[in-house]
Amino acid sequence: MLSLAELVANHDGVAPINEATTIALQQSDQLRVSIFDEVLAAVAVGDAPAEFMVHPRYRRQGRGGALLAELLDLGERRFWAHGDLPGAQKLAENAGLLATRTLLKMQLVKRQQYGGTPIKGVQIRPFDETDVLAILDINRLAFSDHPEQGAMDLADFDSRRQQSWFRPEGLFVAEKSGQVVGFHWTKIEDSIGEVYVVGVHPEAHGMGIGTALTGHGLNYLWDAGVSAIDLYVESKNNLALSVYEGLGFTEAKRDVLYEKVID
Repeated sequence: MLSLAELVANHDGVAPINEATTIALQQSDQLRVSIFDEVLAAVAVGDAPAEFMVHPRYRRQGRGGALLAELLDLGERRFWAHGDLPGAQKLAENAGLLATRTLLKMQLVKRQQYGGTPIKGVQIRPFDETDVLAILDINRLAFSDHPEQGAMDLADFDSRRQQSWFRPEGLFVAEKSGQVVGFHWTKIEDSIGEVYVVGVHPEAHGMGIGTALTGHGLNYLWDAGVSAIDLYVESKNNLALSVYEGLGFTEAKRDVLYEKVID
């Protein structure tokens, strides 16, 4: 499965499965759907949308449509189209699927230092082990309406810390009056940096903490020698989009969630 995903990613320029699915496959987690051979692969983890791929050599032969039909017969109703490539759009159209969610990948390729104005009473410092529960609580509150991120628990947190890209010095928290009020988790993989997660406690909104945390993490990533910095954001999150666009990020690609809507 993972070898086929790597082959497809190299061909399309877009990974066909997301990070959560990749980790689940590495850890042999329970899969809700698993149909695969050297040509086709489909997978869904827990209650997440399904993801599937077709070997580039065997495309335009009806295999993708047949696999999608089989998944629909099995009860799958939601499907990620990473990169929203033309082939995926056509499959979705033929199956009567509707686009219901768009996740934007934004990228920054020009280095600049972010100074910013210090926020009175707020300190940004490196993560400490005693911060874990506070980070999870802030993440739950900040992403309460996010289908994936808001569900991160201690096991998920630890799974990500076990990945080869994890650097403890790349996780920062904002502290006010002795309490953690925000965090920025960065990621570096294959010389590409990522604004992995930025979360701010709802009671600390409007103070500029999210922007300050983001800028602090960007400086760290550039200083670490990355060639570009990525981030993912919901297309409807206008507040976050305005912050990221103000920092110089531009759209690089988009992932679209297609659904079979039952009347």
